[in-house]
Amino acid sequence: MGSFASQPLETVKVGAPPEAAPPANPAPLQTSEAPTSPEQPPLFNNCWSCRVVSGAGLIWAGGYVYWVARKPMKLGYPPGPGTIAQMVFGISIACWGVVILSDPKGKAFRVA
Repeated sequence: MGSFASQPLETVKVGAPPEAAPPANPAPLQTSEAPTSPEQPPLFNNCWSCRVVSGAGLIWAGGYVYWVARKPMKLGYPPGPGTIAQMVFGISIACWGVVILSDPKGKAFRVA
């Protein structure tokens, strides 16, 4: 038994390189489709039910994160920087949910 390096190398014959083939010209692009207009409707419309579900979910998630951060404080432990950061993060998630629900720019429209 020996290592791979101690074994004699087998000679492998490599075939001759292929003759130089002429450069292949790519086929021209098919332009049978009409060009798309620049004003297409958005892929996902912001419907009211989608905003309610996602906004309420974010508010709930933010409230949960805030509640979990407050639990040790109710038991009498002093808040540390991590606890305060977790509370701020929970409040920011809840605020994001309020923004989605309120739609301040009016981008959402009613789907009829």
